[in-house]
Parts: sequence; C-alpha cells; structure tokens
Amino acid sequence: MSIQITGHTRLGGLLGSPVSHSLSPLMHNETFQLLGIDWIYLCFDTGQAELKNLVQGFREMNVFGFNITMPDKERIMEHLDGFSEAAAMIGAVNTVKNEDGRLIGHNTDGIGYMRSAAEQGYDIHSGPMTLLGAGGAASSIAVQAALDGVPVLHIVNRKGRSWNHAQKIVDLINRNTFCRADLTDSADQRALGRCLEESTLLTNATSVGMAPVTDVSPISDVSMFHPGLTVSDIIYNPGRTKLLNDAKQAGCRTFNGMYMLLHQGAAAFQIWTGLEMPVEKIREKYFTV
Repeated sequence: MSIQITGHTRLGGLLGSPVSHSLSPLMHNETFQLLGIDWIYLCFDTGQAELKNLVQGFREMNVFGFNITMPDKERIMEHLDGFSEAAAMIGAVNTVKNEDGRLIGHNTDGIGYMRSAAEQGYDIHSGPMTLLGAGGAASSIAVQAALDGVPVLHIVNRKGRSWNHAQKIVDLINRNTFCRADLTDSADQRALGRCLEESTLLTNATSVGMAPVTDVSPISDVSMFHPGLTVSDIIYNPGRTKLLNDAKQAGCRTFNGMYMLLHQGAAAFQIWTGLEMPVEKIREKYFTV
C-alpha cells in the first residue's frame, strides 16, 4: 500500500493506550486508497491528562473523525458536542464524526461483535449469553445483543466504579427489550458457574489477557467450560488468549475479536463517509486467521 499525502489530505485516527498494535490504520488507509478518498488515518497513544487538549486540537485541525479505544470510551463523552441515540444509551463512544465543526459520538462496537458472532455460526437465539465486563465495549455488546434477540443476558462484573453503570445497562435492557438481563459479581464464583452452566455463549469484554499481560484469564476455574459453550474474546492481540486456549482444550468452540474489529471499523467508515467498506477485500488482506 502506497499512501500519497497532498495539500488536501484530511486527517483522522485512533485515540487510546495502547494503540501501536492496532490494525485500524491498515484497514482504513487501504480502504481510502481503494475508493480514491484523500484521507489518512493514524494512531495517537494518549493518556487521561492529554485527552481534552488532543480532542480540541483535532477540532481545530478539522479532522474527518476518529476512533477511541480503551480506556477513553467513557471519558471522551464530556469533550463531545452530541451523540447518536445508541451511544447515549450505552454511555460510551468508539467513533466520532466531525459534522461541520461539531464532534458527534457514535458506538459501533456492538454491531461489530454481533456481526462477527453470526459469521462464526453462532445463533443468538440458541440460549443465554454471559458477558464479562461493563465498560464501553461490554455495554455496547450488551445493548446490541439484547436488541438483536438474545433471550437471557448475564452481565458479570466486579464491584467497583463500573458496577452502577452495569446496573443501569441491565435496567435499560429490561425496560426496553424482550431480553431478560441480570448482573452478577465476578467475585462470586458459584454464581458465575451457574451463569456459564446455562449459557451457550461466553464473551470476554474486559482487557484481561490482552498483550502484554497474556498469561492471565478472566475464568480461573476451567471446569466451568462445557462443550455446549461458545467462548469468545474481544481481544485480538494475542490472537489466542489464555481464555480461548483453556476453552478450546475443554471442547468449546472459540473465536477472537479480530472480525469484531473489521465490522465495527466498517460501520465507522460508513458513518464518516456514507459509503460501504469493501469488507471482503480488507478481510482477505489484513484479517486472515
């Protein structure tokens, strides 16, 4: 891929930390080249103290938009001018579009995850789902799973800063969808075991197991796995987390977060441009597993 920068090239990118491993620049820059769009997408490793000033700088530079990854998906909201309905419901943003100087937040994580699960042959109507975490990505997946028709959703989270947010997501789902959602403390291993025993899908939406700390798993008791359980991880670096390796050894079907990234990126690209990403070409070049 050869990128030519001109005097008209517009900038966008990815904010968060860490971001150096991200496939997003490859995916979006390739798409810009394929479709003849004079834009460029870069990574910006940011800390909490830098976020406000960086967003203001992006506004001044008239960027076309940007993505946000952990740990900034909730913090970014106070620096934006408006939100899509989904982003407002979820309480987190992963995609921002510059609309004539107004920065509008969107959330495409849930769309990306549910599309990737369907591609792996998972039937969302087949039974309950257990979701680990209640951060930005987890909340997006929870809301989208409920809207798409998952009958029962067990959200498992540790008691801490995100506990109240998790309870709000549960209440939101129960009020506005046909899904029955509940919240379990991850420290209660017996309750976690009951959730997994009846579930057909387990999704890790936490950062546990992500590079560089790859020797840990959010499920310490491997006896909780059973062959009727599909186990997924939104992490894609490494491609096989300890969670997925343990689950595979127990006879579970597994998949990682690579295709979630592909599909959420395609949704973000459509928000920015109004165009469809050539998903199969991008998959073939950058997302082979």
